[in-house]
Amino acid sequence: MKKSRQATCDSILCITVAILVLIGIVMVFSSSAAYTVREHNDSYYFLKRQVLWCALGTGLLLIAKNIDYHRLHQYTYPIMIFTFLLLIIVTFPEFSKKVGGARRWLTLGGFSFQPSELAKFTLVLFIAKSLVKRADKLRNFAYGYLPNLIVLGFFFIPILFQPDFGTAMIICAVTFAMLFIAGLRKKFLLLSILAIVPFIASAIMTAEYRKNRIMAFLKPWEDPSGIGYQVIQSFYAFGRGGFWGTGLGQSSQKLSRLPEAHTDFIFSVIGEELGFIGTTTIVILFSIFIWRGFITAYRSKDPFGTHLATGLTLLIGLQAFINLGVASGLLPTKGLTLPFISMGGSSMLVTMLSVGVLINISKQAKKR
Repeated sequence: MKKSRQATCDSILCITVAILVLIGIVMVFSSSAAYTVREHNDSYYFLKRQVLWCALGTGLLLIAKNIDYHRLHQYTYPIMIFTFLLLIIVTFPEFSKKVGGARRWLTLGGFSFQPSELAKFTLVLFIAKSLVKRADKLRNFAYGYLPNLIVLGFFFIPILFQPDFGTAMIICAVTFAMLFIAGLRKKFLLLSILAIVPFIASAIMTAEYRKNRIMAFLKPWEDPSGIGYQVIQSFYAFGRGGFWGTGLGQSSQKLSRLPEAHTDFIFSVIGEELGFIGTTTIVILFSIFIWRGFITAYRSKDPFGTHLATGLTLLIGLQAFINLGVASGLLPTKGLTLPFISMGGSSMLVTMLSVGVLINISKQAKKR
């Protein structure tokens, strides 16, 4: 009996996540110690917060992995309403704080929470439920496809106006991918992409900082001390790291040269301190995570589990590789963290919750 219980847990997935989280704790400390000494007179300031978020996230994971994921199917609509209310509340200055021109964080005491992170999970949950409910109508635009677009819009618009363009694009991409994998007609997807491209172009052209991000991606060396500064400093970090790296804690780029070294560009610090070996390890670990996530989706014995596992895997995997692409200069800056690794409480909590659900789906599949 004991062996059968142990066999129900996807040990490869669990070990992979544990390694990523531990790497994150080490690299958050390494990349932030000098900064927190200057700003908070405590080199362990972000380390202590990251350990706290990891502990809370692990608690959520353990709870989620032991609660039948089918209960999420029952409570999808209340979760949606709750999430949407948070997205509205965050627009009020009385309940939120503005950082870098964006109002994305609800504040409570000394802590803050980003509702758009929860919105990612909630939207995947709704799409999974919708795909089960409308399985025989998916190829019908009005009854199978349009309701999903409407709900996507309810989340997309408030997130975009925070503004959080990166998250808005992520939820669009994951939604369309889930629908396509489930059997959506290609012409519906093509029409949606054609319709959204002008909207995205307008959103970019009407915001100076978004235009600057595109220019920094295309021609960073034309303004190395301005819009191209962050990307170029990231290049220098990877260049200094070489194959073996400069050694843990030995990054010079994190010392006031590379902005967001402990969040969006932590992969650059990994590249500098741990070299090609370290960055390749990160890519392999996320590839293993995606592999195990899709294996979980494939093995699930019910459609809801399949769609939910697919969506959660896409959500975490896509964000991870977008972050890696941004740090490597392969994609424009998006403002997205590296799951499990970057400093960030909201991201850690929701990501670990998602992993807990994935583990539960895997356990349920093996029991059947």
